[in-house]
Formats: sequence, C-alpha cells, structure tokens
Amino acid sequence: MQTACANSVNSHKTAVDLDSTKSSLLVEKKSFSTQNFQTFGGKTIENVSVGWESYGSLNAEKDNVILITHYFTGNSHAAGKYQQSDDAAGYWDAIIGPGKAIDTDRFFVISVDSLANLGAHNPNVITTGPASTNPKTGKPYGLDFPVVTIRDFVNIQKQVLESLGISKLYAVVGPSMGSMQALDWAIAYPDWVERMVSVIGSGEADAWTSAKLEHWATPIKLDKNWQQGDYYSSQGPLDGLVASLMLITQDALYPDFFNQVGNDINFKAMETAALEDIRQSPSIVNWLRERAQGRAESMDANHLLYLVRACQLYVAGHQGDLNNALAKVKAKTLFLPAATDLLLMPYNLQSTHQMLLDNGKDSQLSILPGTLGHLEGVSGISKHGTLIQSFLNK
Repeated sequence: MQTACANSVNSHKTAVDLDSTKSSLLVEKKSFSTQNFQTFGGKTIENVSVGWESYGSLNAEKDNVILITHYFTGNSHAAGKYQQSDDAAGYWDAIIGPGKAIDTDRFFVISVDSLANLGAHNPNVITTGPASTNPKTGKPYGLDFPVVTIRDFVNIQKQVLESLGISKLYAVVGPSMGSMQALDWAIAYPDWVERMVSVIGSGEADAWTSAKLEHWATPIKLDKNWQQGDYYSSQGPLDGLVASLMLITQDALYPDFFNQVGNDINFKAMETAALEDIRQSPSIVNWLRERAQGRAESMDANHLLYLVRACQLYVAGHQGDLNNALAKVKAKTLFLPAATDLLLMPYNLQSTHQMLLDNGKDSQLSILPGTLGHLEGVSGISKHGTLIQSFLNK
C-alpha cells in the first residue's frame, strides 16, 4: 500500500538520477517450501513455496540477521544482481552491500517473496497464490485461494528463518507494505526483534487508505476478461491490470515528478492528437500507460486483488486495537515517513510513533525530505542511508 503498500516505478532517468546499473553483489534466488500452512483467517494452504535471497554471511551465533520486508509491487530482490549483465540491481541496492548503510560485511541480510506476490509470472519470483495449482482440483486456485494478511507474510518469513536455525533478528526493515510487515513482526514476535525500521509506512489501514486501495482493484474487476477470477485458461484481464498499475504508479509519486516528466517529453495541455480524436490520449498518459504495460506481463491480476485486501485488513498486531498491540513492542523503533507522500501520508506514522512514546517505548521519527512522494522511500533511499545506518549502530 501503500496503506500501505508500496509500489515501484520504472523511474524516469532525468527526474530520478539513480545509479542502479552497478552492484558488487551477485545473488541467487532460493526456495522454501512447507505444507499445511495455517492462515491468520483459519484456512489451510496445503502446499506453500516462496523464494528468498540473502546477502552477506550468517555468523556462528546467528545473531547478525537483518530481515528486509518488501513493498507491494516488489519481491525479495532487495539488492545485488543475479548476473552482472542484469540491467538493474535490487531496489535497495543503494543501501545494502559491503560498507553501505546495511553493511553486508557485518550483517546477514535476507528477504522473502510474499504470498500472492504480484510478480507471479516473473521467473525470479517464487510465490504461492491464486495463480498456483490447487492440489484438490489440479487447476489454479483463482478466488478459492484463502484471503491472506500481513501476518501471514510475517509467519512464512518466520518459517524461512527457522529453517536456517535463526531465532533472533538484529533488525527488521521495510518500505511501504514492507513497513507493515516490519511493525507486525515487532508486535507478533517481540522477543525476536531488537530493532525495527518502518519506511513510508503506517500502523494501520485507516478509512482513507482502505478506500484508496479499492480503486486499485476496481479496474481488474470491471475488465470483461476477469471472469470472477477464473481466467487462467483464457485471455486474462490485462487491460484492467494495466489500468491498476497506472493508478498505483501515480499514487506513489508526487506532482513534481510528473511535471518534470511532462517537460522532458514536451507534454502540452493542448496537443493535436488529443484535440482531433477522443480515442487518442495526452502524451503524459501514454507515457504512464507504456510503463504499466511493460510491467504487467510478469504480474497476475488476482494476486493484485489479494495484496490489496491484505493491506486493507492491516492493523499492526492484528488485534484490532493498535495502541494495545504496540504495548507489546520491545524493539527500538525508527519511523521514516516521506514529506511529499500522498499515499501513506506522514500522519500515519506520526500517530503510531506517538502511541509508542506514550507506552514508554524507545521510538524515533524523522520525516524524509524530497520530491518523489511515496517512492522517496524506495527510489530515493540513497539520500537517507545515513539515518538508517545510525539507527542500526544504536
């Protein structure tokens, strides 16, 4: 969401100057499988597989572990490259690696693909969700897949960690939907978590956020090819998925970004094509649509609906009462909202931070400056690495 649940965008290079082509890390996607996974909602998923990757080395005491929890449209590829020829490194490569803010010479850093991961058709993603085969029918689950929550993402991560003999986290750190997971970790398993960093996040899905998230789901449900989620043997709701991704992308950015792109592509309010033919779109709309289309091929529409619902159901602690849940936190906490975030506006974390202070907890908050909106915590993270590094050294 961007309620959290964050999303990434193929950044316009002139507007966001990122050096994402170089990385000293080479990483390998690994897989974890389990059976009869019990969801927070009380359902059973017979077979679950998720991908994970790690950076750095696990020490003998297994107490140097930092878990990175990913955002809405992301996956476990937080840093490094699978091959040096890859076009770009993982989304937080700017702060994860040798000598960086999250120093892989010191820490064993690990990340896990979510259940119902949006990139279900990405060859570098391993996930179980609506597009997976239901062993009872031999066909994709579709909407028969159980509703999953942020707590379910946390619990599958915990199983992955336990399979490696890990029982303690030096820190859990994540942006957007990842920030939700990070805070839920600190409440659900307080004895595990020593430090928690929530970037561009929230403590719960308020009414505003829950309603905004529904707009992401609506284009898919209105697409004639959606067929109530039963589209796997025919043409899927690609148009609806593209429209959803267009909404997500714009919601995660700030007007300054779009206006800069408009300048770069020579967008004008009065464009000939749009004036002469109602079927033509303004150039900035074409720009946005092209980027969404490029990403949609590796994604699954039903998975997007499930992630939306997980974010709509989110309240850290999953008890319904955020204040009482926060009383369980033992970790030192750092909240990093973005000043220009129009998706998860700073008030979301300011109120959560204040609740922790009122509960006598060790909590810090710093508002990230910048003009990238919600994506200040993803694409703009290199500017804020020192804040995270200082906190991890506490």
